[in-house]
Amino acid sequence: MSDSIKIFDTTLRDGTQGEGISLSVEDKLKIAQKLDELGVHYIEGGWPGSNGKDIEFFNRVQELNLKHAKVTAFGSTRRKNTKAEEDPNLTTLVASGVKVATIFGKSWDFHVHTAIQTTLEENLAMIFDSVRYLKSCGLEVIYDGEHFFDGYKNNPDYALQTIRQAQEAGADWIVLCDTNGGSMPEEIFEIVSEVKKQITTPVGIHAHNDCELGVANSLAAVRAGARQVQGTMNGYGERCGNANLCSVIPNLQLKLGFACISDEQLESLGPVARYVSEIANMHMPMNQPYVGSAAFAHKGGIHVSAILKHASTYEHIVPEKVGNKQRVLVSELAGQSNLVSKAAELGLNLEQQDGKAKEIISRIKDLEHEGYQFEGADASLELMMREASGELQEPFVLESFKIFVEKSADRPVSSEAFVKVNVNGESMYTAAEGDGPVNALDNALRKALLPFYPDIHRMHLSDYKVRVLDDKGATASKVRVLIESRNFENEWNTVGVSSNIIEASWHALVDSFRYALIGKSSIERESLDPRPVGLVNH
Repeated sequence: MSDSIKIFDTTLRDGTQGEGISLSVEDKLKIAQKLDELGVHYIEGGWPGSNGKDIEFFNRVQELNLKHAKVTAFGSTRRKNTKAEEDPNLTTLVASGVKVATIFGKSWDFHVHTAIQTTLEENLAMIFDSVRYLKSCGLEVIYDGEHFFDGYKNNPDYALQTIRQAQEAGADWIVLCDTNGGSMPEEIFEIVSEVKKQITTPVGIHAHNDCELGVANSLAAVRAGARQVQGTMNGYGERCGNANLCSVIPNLQLKLGFACISDEQLESLGPVARYVSEIANMHMPMNQPYVGSAAFAHKGGIHVSAILKHASTYEHIVPEKVGNKQRVLVSELAGQSNLVSKAAELGLNLEQQDGKAKEIISRIKDLEHEGYQFEGADASLELMMREASGELQEPFVLESFKIFVEKSADRPVSSEAFVKVNVNGESMYTAAEGDGPVNALDNALRKALLPFYPDIHRMHLSDYKVRVLDDKGATASKVRVLIESRNFENEWNTVGVSSNIIEASWHALVDSFRYALIGKSSIERESLDPRPVGLVNH
């Protein structure tokens, strides 16, 4: 490999400025630990001068046994017409206990006049004094030139003066920021190339994604000589987000030959990305490059037929290198190759010449015509395939269910469900209340099955989605219900379709329990033979 690139993660600071993202101190500590395990070089923890939560984070992060990353605190240059050593923002950075401080200053003369309303000379002094003060306190200093590219395009001489002041004051890194995210890759390359001629301090890049070019601009800067890249996990950040490190790192390492993290750490990229999205309570896009669940998913029959011969026919890298895996989707567009590959993945023997394959494909196409969608409901698909292959032993059979919903003037809506199921010849009739009809059904079915399958208490429904399939039908339209379920080890998705939302929900709910009980969800049990243990302890 060629030069090494330092990865600067600002998920805990810039990432939290994204709409809908709020992290507690505990959340930030958990993410910091994962980022360190991933091998990033700098973790920007927040702005200790702005809120008590960040101050607590910097106090507690020192208790973590970080092995790779340096924690850095963020702040700005001193205020105009003050002394650096008396500036509350800078003194708070020093008091935070970090060994690295990252401060930003103005590079754009327009911002100097309009935003902080001072002279160009005073702004240069603010940069120099702030960097010099932090260096005198023994800190490594990363200077972020805010709006550098806009400033350079408007007044290149002044923009270069600002970073020369940071260099003369002793900055360890000078990071050029495309703060508004409006620059093109060729502009980034040309400007970074020119900056490299003007200063000797190592250069970094901080790109935003307002033109969907955050990653491309980061790569352009590296090719021009930048050796630090700032970004966030999953591209979180203000407005359209920051450069996505989940794409930046593998692109640099696997495509351009730069060393960022170890190969073993790169293999954890997918799991870390998913972990961060879970902690942030943000949906992770399926089609996110490298780490998304659909990044190496194949649906078209021709594609699947080809990857069965050699994966590189439709995959640009080996998915496991970034902690992902190949997936074959089965839908109405699928050929028999998709089904045979999926069957092999499930341990089912289903040859293309076998008439069962054609029958299952035909069944899938009929169901998807009715509104089912199996590419987002692998558990329901597996149940159907096992049933068609004669390898499914039903853990229970529905006999009936009833739901009562009551609303009175002075009381909120209440729901009660009655479920009757047959387990190995024994009929169970239970009732349960819930926050809504689906929750009541879930509680009643769970209550009926617990005496026979006590480990089922380990699973729970984690998401519930409803989609109207034909809006012209108004309240009589068909709906598709997708249910996501989890236990301590896995998650799985099931689907149901009906013109009655309760029936559609029931189909998806029953499939979720059936899937759990055939053993694919790691619920521990000895066999499918039910074990009557009574309701005393449940």
